Amino acid sequence: MTMRTRPLGTTGPQVSALGLGCMGMSALYGEADRAESVATLHAALEAGVTLLDTGDFYGMGHNEMLIGEALRTAPAARREQALVSVKFGALRGPDGGWSGYDGRPAAVRNFAAYSLQRLGVDHIDVYRIARLDPDVPIEETVGAIAELVEKGYVRHIGLSEVGAETIRRAAATAPVSDLQIEYSLISRGIEDEILPTTRELGIGITAYGVLSRGLISGHFTADRQLGAGDFRAMSPRFQGDNLRHNLNLVEALRKIAEQKGVSVAQIAIAWVLARGEDIVPLVGARRRDRLTEALGALDVSLEAADLTAIEEAVPPGAAAGDRYPAAQMAHLES
Repeated sequence: MTMRTRPLGTTGPQVSALGLGCMGMSALYGEADRAESVATLHAALEAGVTLLDTGDFYGMGHNEMLIGEALRTAPAARREQALVSVKFGALRGPDGGWSGYDGRPAAVRNFAAYSLQRLGVDHIDVYRIARLDPDVPIEETVGAIAELVEKGYVRHIGLSEVGAETIRRAAATAPVSDLQIEYSLISRGIEDEILPTTRELGIGITAYGVLSRGLISGHFTADRQLGAGDFRAMSPRFQGDNLRHNLNLVEALRKIAEQKGVSVAQIAIAWVLARGEDIVPLVGARRRDRLTEALGALDVSLEAADLTAIEEAVPPGAAAGDRYPAAQMAHLES
C-alpha cells in the first residue's frame, strides 16, 4: 500500500489521500480504549496518514488532549508530518448537552487559544466552525479565522456543513481551503449544488461519515446493542425498519465486494476516493485493525463496470432515515 496525497483545495496543503477522523476515540460511539486510540494514531502516522481531524467539543477537550499525547510520543519525523484540522463553536453543558454554536470573533479567538494549549502545538493547520452560527454572519466568523492566519496561529481556513450560498460568502471574505461535510454512498446530498460550488471555487472536500458511522462498514448487525451514550442509538438510520432496509443495501454491496475480493468497508471508501481528487475521505477507525482495513481501500481499483454495479446496488437516495435526529438536522444547510 502506497499512501498517495491529494490537494486540500487550491489554497490548502497536500494531505494524505485518507485522513483519520478521531471523534470516536472520545465521544458519541461508546467507550474507547485510550492506549489503543494512541496506538491507532501512531499507526496512522506510520502508514503515512497526515490529516488528523478533531473538534474542541469532542469529549469536551478530551480528543484534542488525546491527539496532543499521540503527537508528543510519536517519532519526530511522523509528528512533523501531521496536519491537524479542528472544528470549534459547539456549545455544551456539564451534562454533555448541546446548546447551539458561537461564531463571534471573540469566541473564535477564545476557542483557538484553548485548542492550541490542549493540542500542544503553536498553530492549527485547518480551523473551521463546526456549524453555522445563525446569529453571526459567516463573514465575521471567517474574518476572525483570517486574523488568526495572519498572526500565525492558523494555517488554513475551513468550513463545515454549510450550503452553497454560505460557501460563496465565506470564500469572498478570505481564501477557504476546504469544506468538511458528510459524503458517502448513502449520503450524497452534496452532489447537486455544494460539490459544483466547491469545484468552481477551488475548495476541497473533507468527507466524513464515509461508512455512515459504521452502518455500511459490513460489520454492523441488526441485533447489535448500542449503549445510551452511543449517537447511533438516536440516529434515524439505525432505527427499526430503517435499519433493516439499510442493512439490505449493505448486503447488496457485499456481493460486489466479494467479487472484488475486498471488504464492504473497503469498497465503500474506494467509491468515495473515486469521486474526485479534490475529495479526501476521513475514516473513523478507533482500533488498529479497523485502520488497516480502511487503508486497504487505497489498493482497490474500481473500473467503470464496478462503479455501475455499486450505483445499481446503492442508488442515490436509497437510504432510509435522515442522517441526524430532527433537532440536529435543523442546524445543517443544504
